[in-house]
Amino acid sequence: MIYDILIIGGGIVGLATALKIKESQPTLKVVLLEKEATLAAHQTGHNSGVIHSGIYYKPGSMKATNCIHGYQLLLAFCDQHEIPYDLCGKIIVATSAEEIPQLDKILERGHQNGLSGIKRLSVEAMKEQEPYVAGVDALLVPQTGIINYKQVSEKYAEIFCQQDGEIMLGEKVQDVQVKGAISTVITNHHTYDTRLVINCAGLYSDKIAQLTGQQVDLRIVPFRGEYYELVPDKQHLVNNLIYPVPDPNFPFLGVHFTRMIQGGIEAGPNAVLAFRREGYTRTALHMPEFVETLTWPGFQKVAAKYWQAGLGEIYRSFSKAAFTKALQKLIPAIREEDLVPAEAGVRAQACSREGGLLDDFLILEDAQAINVCNAPSPAATSSLSIGQTVSELALKRFV
Repeated sequence: MIYDILIIGGGIVGLATALKIKESQPTLKVVLLEKEATLAAHQTGHNSGVIHSGIYYKPGSMKATNCIHGYQLLLAFCDQHEIPYDLCGKIIVATSAEEIPQLDKILERGHQNGLSGIKRLSVEAMKEQEPYVAGVDALLVPQTGIINYKQVSEKYAEIFCQQDGEIMLGEKVQDVQVKGAISTVITNHHTYDTRLVINCAGLYSDKIAQLTGQQVDLRIVPFRGEYYELVPDKQHLVNNLIYPVPDPNFPFLGVHFTRMIQGGIEAGPNAVLAFRREGYTRTALHMPEFVETLTWPGFQKVAAKYWQAGLGEIYRSFSKAAFTKALQKLIPAIREEDLVPAEAGVRAQACSREGGLLDDFLILEDAQAINVCNAPSPAATSSLSIGQTVSELALKRFV
């Protein structure tokens, strides 16, 4: 059999892409390959389940447009299929006067991105939202919510299969051979012929892109985000979601508090370099992958620029006291004994040769393949919009 489209990667973006293709062109033969025994096993299954509003992203960027459109599509999908979610809102808290100008910029960006209902909160209003928070100023973002993205992914997969889409688990792609208009995808078990490859491989998206023949002058650098959970008798300290004002000099949002849809309160994450692409623990090491990261010129430039912030993240990784101190900026009542280790996640962050951590989604295409080369947060919120974008690129080839 020759498939029309073969999708590599069974995370939420790959599944949303598969679903959108089948919705638009039900007669196409579409197969999705996932190397693990289950779907959504990596970034999708390890995130904290936040429905992002789109407030942070540069107006007109792929992140901004896909997050806001994807947000609307996601909520409509969940309403249609009775998937629980809660638009509980979040507050972004300035803990010092120096952070207020950055808070002003976030508010302006939210308005530019078309978000309504964002409110500036006085200290008194902030305390009404979150009685235990400490801050001098804050924003309330009512659009933010919580959800279980693994549950969403499983529903995408279910509908895709109902429409005669095929999902093959345990199929790790080892090579892609292009012969004219047909690509042969070779896995650890089988061989698949297809007219088009779509790469949604997340942490290995750069590797798969290279296999397809795409010229990609970037590398995926894995950053592990480590979390704690609040013990049950301290969960009253957090009502919903509490975020700091992000450091504009560091490409991550900082440690925050997240109420989870299944119950409990998560605290984190930090952002430390992982020693392998699927390095969910401090001791997880894959020497060739680690060496590849360290020798990538772009990473060396990132390390030179952010080494002080990076050392702080590493210190918090090994010191629960330091992690607790970072959380106490937002909630002073938190104590070390209130925190128990939770599951970590790994963020696939594309890094250019010039030393830029790519701030936007990146989709590259050539005659044989479409490669989703950078889709970190808010990709889960944006998944149906990214899937629609990729689907439209793919279906132009089948007119």
